Amino acid sequence: MVNSNQSLEEDLPTGYNQKEISRYYRYRPWLVIWRAIKIIWFFGSFFLLLQWDRWTNQPVATSQRRATQLKNILTSLGPTFIKVGQALSTRPDLIRRDFLDELIKLQDDLPPFDSHTAFNIIESQLGCTIDQVYRELSPNPVAAASLGQVYRGVLYSGEEVAVKVQRPNLRPLLSLDLCLMRWGAGWLGPWLPLNLGHDLTLIVDEFGTKLFEEIDYVNEAKNADKFAENFKDDPEVKVPLIYHEYSRGAVLTLEWINGFKLTDLDAVRAAGLDPDDLIRIGVTSGLRQLLEHGFFHADPHPGNLFATPDGRMAYIDFGMMDQLDENTKETLASAVVQLINRDYQALAKDFVNLGFLTPDIDINPIIPALEKVLGQAIGESVADFNFKTITDEFSELMYEYPFRVPAKFALIIRSLITQEGLALSLNSQFKIVEVSYPYVSRRLLTGESPQLRKRLLEVLIQDGKFQWQRLENMIAIARADQAFDLLPTAQLGLQYLMSEEGQYLRDQLLRALTEDERLHTEEVQRIWSLIQEDLKPQKIFGLAVSAFRDFSSESVAALLPTAIAFR
Repeated sequence: MVNSNQSLEEDLPTGYNQKEISRYYRYRPWLVIWRAIKIIWFFGSFFLLLQWDRWTNQPVATSQRRATQLKNILTSLGPTFIKVGQALSTRPDLIRRDFLDELIKLQDDLPPFDSHTAFNIIESQLGCTIDQVYRELSPNPVAAASLGQVYRGVLYSGEEVAVKVQRPNLRPLLSLDLCLMRWGAGWLGPWLPLNLGHDLTLIVDEFGTKLFEEIDYVNEAKNADKFAENFKDDPEVKVPLIYHEYSRGAVLTLEWINGFKLTDLDAVRAAGLDPDDLIRIGVTSGLRQLLEHGFFHADPHPGNLFATPDGRMAYIDFGMMDQLDENTKETLASAVVQLINRDYQALAKDFVNLGFLTPDIDINPIIPALEKVLGQAIGESVADFNFKTITDEFSELMYEYPFRVPAKFALIIRSLITQEGLALSLNSQFKIVEVSYPYVSRRLLTGESPQLRKRLLEVLIQDGKFQWQRLENMIAIARADQAFDLLPTAQLGLQYLMSEEGQYLRDQLLRALTEDERLHTEEVQRIWSLIQEDLKPQKIFGLAVSAFRDFSSESVAALLPTAIAFR
């Protein structure tokens, strides 16, 4: 059996390549048929039992037994299906509580594989004996996950470490499951009540690519280093140190993190930590990943996140990550603000830019539908918004209009939904927008790049007119963010306004102040009432001095045409 598995490992591609995988299993149909029969048998039997419970009117009495059976089925079917269960375990609004309690165990309460096998993997990967690397190493794993298990150890230099060892023969199993999933996506896609079609297979391909990246621990070590660099100045996020000299493709040695699982509310509260603070840190760090760095954690389930005793959020798994380009980051920020302002025409344009609609599509018939669906989803207050509502409402919209889900956004949506589900498990009344909207508004108001400043102008200026109410709303929302400091934001704004790049905004502001044959003093007074507490006279003086210190002769020259035009 070992030789057979080794042969499979050698013949299959090292990375995800659906054509090569499909070609491989085309000549080995017995493997595909046997695996498909096993999957259909497990799930078919389970759904028949559920139906029997309904027919005999005893679903409540058997619910705990069925929940355990579902967890055992996913565990028996292996890593691919465990990943599905992990995603579902973070959705208390989608899964029954009795099922949820069992699925949560899939995050870090999985059966381990033999430690003798694990130690052989460590030694073969590192090219030396266990005793030569670790002064101490626990004889049994302290945690087992879908793709590997973790041992606690101590290096000879004294550092406490976690040693992550990959499960044996992963590539053959993942390849076979992904082959079946892709085949199923091709057949089922046209029958689903969503306008996905072939895009469903692209989503499977994206998932497959990330799974193969996740079983490459050298890649995970690089991801951890990059993530740590992005958050090096964030006092609320902890990233473990990677020991590269003791890490290889199937073995990863990293700093041991002392902390509490986010779902263990009793331990969190006993440590004097506020769950709402942890939610805020989790959501804000997630938004920073998407909108600032573009490098985001695509699998933030509770088994990968811990609360440290000093109140920080610790990320411990960096296998499933993805990178966004600058345009996507800025368009996402813009789309959130358009949603706040209920500007559905601009939102439709953002959907085109993000790839949810093709560039040649006529968006005019779609705008009323967006307004109807998203307006209902948001409700009277943005605080009523959640991703579950949007997902439900959008399903009908995607069926009626030519929307599609770009493959890359499958991971983004998964990440956002997982984070929201985790937040809901900590606080069932939590609304993600209470943190995200202030953050996005602050992000645009403090735009340090030309792209962000362009997005801000698109929000503030519509049909050639300056939108005073939008600026007022953005300032009010941003001030709800504890991290928002108005003074440096005002300084950046003043410097931009005086720069050559800011000429368009200067023109628009001057027109806005005098349009409709009146001075718009009321609008200015409302905005001033929002910011006057933060801008005391001595602070304003310092702000002006700092701005004019950086004010070049070229900037003065750039201001003159505007001043002359409005004399």
